[in-house]
Amino acid sequence: MSDVPPVQPALRRLAARAVAQAAAWQPRLGRTLRTVRTHAAPLGSIAAPRHATLPGSRQRAERDQAVVSAGAAAVLLAGALLVATPGSAAAQTVRPTTPGASAFTAPQAAVPSPGIVQVAGPSPYRLPGDGDSAQEFVAVAANLLPAEPPAAAAAAPEPEPAPDPAPAPAPEWSAPAPDAPTSNPYGVANSEYAAGYHTGVDFAVAPGTPLLAVGNATVVSAGWDGAYGKEVVLRLADGHFAQYAHLSAVSVAAGDHVSAGERIGLSGSTGNSTGPHLHFEIRTSNRYGAVVNPIAYLAGHGVTAF
Repeated sequence: MSDVPPVQPALRRLAARAVAQAAAWQPRLGRTLRTVRTHAAPLGSIAAPRHATLPGSRQRAERDQAVVSAGAAAVLLAGALLVATPGSAAAQTVRPTTPGASAFTAPQAAVPSPGIVQVAGPSPYRLPGDGDSAQEFVAVAANLLPAEPPAAAAAAPEPEPAPDPAPAPAPEWSAPAPDAPTSNPYGVANSEYAAGYHTGVDFAVAPGTPLLAVGNATVVSAGWDGAYGKEVVLRLADGHFAQYAHLSAVSVAAGDHVSAGERIGLSGSTGNSTGPHLHFEIRTSNRYGAVVNPIAYLAGHGVTAF
């Protein structure tokens, strides 16, 4: 932006002042002109042509006086413009300092501060007289800079493989034949049994069905046991005994340690049996008749697959 004040308002003020001064000087100029005509009348009459004294010459003299008055006012107006007081508008010779900048830059303006953004790229423009173009003080707009290829996106790191799921904890208790139906429940009265009732529970399973240890245990016996046929007896961790009867095959031996859910043999119909099934008992001691309800015992340990 230029620091030069607007010119038109100042000129209007000067013109008004000149008109006022001309009006004040007009009476004096009139008296002066009349004095000059008085003293110059003889010469005028000599030099004047004959028609000057003719009718109408007075009107021409008045027009001449008006022309002289207007000329004097014009002279006064020009003089007022030339002797304008300090601080009024004055003509200035200016030149652009930067291509695209305003041509009305104040003389001796400060050098633009670095970082000014221009709307066109730098050019070899030079000021007249080999002056500096101040291009080094102009920052080029970002959209005018050479386009740089986008940096290649860094390859995403390969995701680490998910860790293998932790193995399920080993069961502490299990059903002897999971989900097998019951064919003869515990405690049913039967005079054919020495105890007078059914001392275990019978599970209806096909021959060769795997039979599982109901808990962590030690094998007490594994083999033939008269009316029970092939039998396995386990001593459980809490001191109870689990008895499996009528097996077709035995998978363990006395003294072995087994875990809950581990196979101890295959179902069958050996001994006093009317068909393939598993006779299963829970005993408080390793003898006949010292029994508890096996379903209730296992259910108390969270087993539900009956």
